[in-house]
Amino acid sequence: MKPPNKARPLPDQISELTTNRLSIYLRCLAELDVAGVETISSQGLAEQFKLNAAQIRKDLAYFGEFGVRGVGYFVKDLRRNLRQILGLDRNLRVAIMGAGNLGMALADYPGFRQEGFEIVALFDVLNEKVGHLSRGGVNIYDVRQLKKVVKTDRISIAVVAVPVSAAEHVVRQVVAAGVKAILNFSPGPLAVPPGVKLKSVDLTQSLESLSFFLAREGADS
Repeated sequence: MKPPNKARPLPDQISELTTNRLSIYLRCLAELDVAGVETISSQGLAEQFKLNAAQIRKDLAYFGEFGVRGVGYFVKDLRRNLRQILGLDRNLRVAIMGAGNLGMALADYPGFRQEGFEIVALFDVLNEKVGHLSRGGVNIYDVRQLKKVVKTDRISIAVVAVPVSAAEHVVRQVVAAGVKAILNFSPGPLAVPPGVKLKSVDLTQSLESLSFFLAREGADS
């Protein structure tokens, strides 16, 4: 019989790099679980997924004692614990700001629901889009209904997928509606007040980084 995991209360100060790594560990554990692997050591986890065993042990030690000497980690148990640590054991309801190509694609991406994120609303300013549904059945609302829908549908995360010219105004609307967590796909810096977390994904910057790599490869060849 396996002993229970010894989880600790969540620390007050944990870096974003640490939480990013927890997300990576969770995906690795999901793969192992699907493959029927029951236990794995930190070294085995590191070797299979090209990670750092010492870093794995250090990161997990912030949150509790999850390994068993001579056995390693029980995959299902550790996966469940990481989901709880990351808050994924709750049903997180998400709104997408902007019903353009990117917003519609994000709304219908099935992977979000599998990981505990439910896309419940799209918002736009164009009358010809308002009142329609995405292919996956997500309602498109007038942005003027944002505050009401955030409250009634208990939305906790907003995804900003609007042109850069509208991003700052949309973020202000989202904050005013009471949303505390924002994922932004528009390029450029955006400011939010204390108590609101904003994370940006700059696709152009990532492509430019890849372009630099290819340019260097060409120069070296």
